[in-house]
Order: sequence, then C-alpha cells, then structure tokens
Amino acid sequence: MKKIAILPLRKDSKGIPGKNKKKLLGRPLFSWALSEAAFSNLDAVYVFTDDTEILSFIEKEYSWNPKIKGLLRSDENATDTASTESVMIEFATAINHDFDILCLLQATSPLTTESDINAVLDKIEKENNDSSLTVVKTHRFTWNPDGTPQNYDPFNRPRRQDFQGLLVENGAVYATTKTVFSKSKNRLSGKIGLVEMDEASYVEIDSNTDWEIVEQLLAQRLQKRKSHNRIDYLVLDVDGVFTDGCVYFGAEGELMKKFDMRDGMGLEILRENKVEVVVMTSENSALVGERMKKLQINHIFLGVKDKYALLSQFLKDKKIGYDQVAYVGDDVNDLANICSAGWSFCPANGTEVVKRHADYILTHNSANGAIREVSEILMKYNKRYE
Repeated sequence: MKKIAILPLRKDSKGIPGKNKKKLLGRPLFSWALSEAAFSNLDAVYVFTDDTEILSFIEKEYSWNPKIKGLLRSDENATDTASTESVMIEFATAINHDFDILCLLQATSPLTTESDINAVLDKIEKENNDSSLTVVKTHRFTWNPDGTPQNYDPFNRPRRQDFQGLLVENGAVYATTKTVFSKSKNRLSGKIGLVEMDEASYVEIDSNTDWEIVEQLLAQRLQKRKSHNRIDYLVLDVDGVFTDGCVYFGAEGELMKKFDMRDGMGLEILRENKVEVVVMTSENSALVGERMKKLQINHIFLGVKDKYALLSQFLKDKKIGYDQVAYVGDDVNDLANICSAGWSFCPANGTEVVKRHADYILTHNSANGAIREVSEILMKYNKRYE
C-alpha cells in the first residue's frame, strides 16, 4: 500500500507570528514532525504550504531524503477560515489521488514520533481499520455548563489509579484510506482505530506559554534517551567552536577567521585513536572548507540549518546511535544535538541557553583551546572501553 502524508503549513499565524518557522529548541517548529515522518514507514511526505521560503528550506535541507517533498498550496486554502478537510481535498486532487493511505500530520504537535506515525498506519494496514488517529488519556473530571458532572460521581470521587479516564484527540496524527476519504471527504470515517500517545502530547502550540512548555518537554525527552558508549564520532560546529565567533569582512566578502592550532593537534590525536571527526555548520564558508581539508576532516557539512535532521540521517547511514557521539556547540541551532548526543560540550564563552543543556561546560573559550580540551576529555573517557 502506498502511504503518503501531508503536513499543511500556512505562512501567516495570528496567535504566534511566524509560528511554523520560529525556532523550537533550535529548529523550525514544523521540522520536528517532518523529520520524524522522514524516518517513519511513510513512502512520501509532502509539506503543503503557501510559504515559498519554507519550500526553499525543504528543497535544501532535506535533499538527503527523496521522500520529503514540497508542494505549493493555494491562497484560498491558506486562510483562517479554510478547513483542514478542504486542504486535504485540494492536496489529494493535486497529486491525482496517488495514494492508498493518506496521513495528516500537524506541525503544532512537535512531540509526535516516528513510532506514533507507524502505529497509526498499522491500525489501517494490519488491523483493517478504515481510518485512525492519535489520542491521549486524560484523568480530568469533566462537567456540563449546567453544573452537572459528565464522567464521575462527586460523592464517590475515584482515586486516579481507579479512574479509567477519557480518551481525547491530541490532533497529532490522522490517517485514512483513499476509499473512505473519497466518499466522506473527511479525515475520519468508516471503522476507526485509536493510537494512544503520552499525555504530554496533549499540549498543542497555540500560545507563547504552550511554546515554553513544549520546548521544555522536548529537551527533557531527548535528554532522557541519552545513554553512554565509546565515543566513535566527534561532531563539531564551527563558528563559536573552532573560531571565536567573529569574522573579518572586506569588499570581496569574508576575509579571515581565527582558528587555534592546538585544536588541530587534538583532532589529529583523536583520529589516531579511531575517533572520526564530523564538522556541521550553518555557514557555507569557503574559508571553513579549506581549513577542514587542511585538518584532513572528511565529513564536512556546510550551510546546514537543520543539524538534528541531518545528523540523525548521518548516524542512520553509519548504523550507530547518538550514544556513540560527542557534540560541541555554542548556540541555539545546536540545542537539539546538544540534548541528544551521548556527551555534549559547550565552550566557556558559549551562549547561556546552550550551557543550561550541555553535559559539560568547558574551561576554555572557543578558538582558545576548547576543542583541544574536548579531545583530551574524550581520550581519557574512551580508555574505559579498551
């Protein structure tokens, strides 16, 4: 069965201006659900949007995954009053209904995982439902406007562990077959299957308060997954890690960056001890490219805006986990990797937000021995695996 997904995005947002592109734990909001979909059992994932900037981002940042695609959405279906079903119908028509299962993902549910998506698909593929959705179990007591209880007896208030609770839509993932969708024009119809997600996923991002809560939840989830192993890969940002974060510009553009020669020796020692070095930076700098070649670093990724998605794919290709990775970063676009890597480091002059999430705050500044310090720490750490 051909399984495809739509991730609808609008350019304008009244609740939180520019919400879809705003950085959540260092990544654009929509990229959280999108990268999970990229590693799921879906055959294709379409970002359906009226924002050409997002389409350009998709084309560049997800070129490593051919199943991620961008598709322009009409202005008529990108208004406050347009229903999600009308967007789904427009999308299905645009791709000539070329699917067996259509999955709807929501950018405002960044806690969605590839496992959640796969479970929703399985409800149709393996359990013969016509459609399916994600829900959460809430143990809240609910009331009617007239002051009468809906789901419990106030004179026999149950303990939480004895209360079955209610299943509530969390708006994260929906799926439907082409057959029932063509008839009902609705995301849900026919025999419906339910997939229960963690209660934390009930928080959708509709306000700045929601944003802060979800960002904290995301960081905590990534950090709880951390485990430790021998470090086989050291992944480094450039500006603010290799360099002091400053750049010298002239009439012809970028002229100079400052690097510390001691860092180069530290990396050479790591390579001699079978730790590979990876460089991943958001800047597309010819100077950086030349310096990394001089340092004999083979894995160089320049101009990367979504470092977490690319690093996840890199590790998948290498058949290793984050537990075998050390990461050094200094700013917000490093946060997701800082929270995920087996060991994460921040230079002494890094930003405060990264220091709050890093496992280790270095005693040296960037371009002043920070990478050399990391190298020595990793050499000592890896001895326990000899």
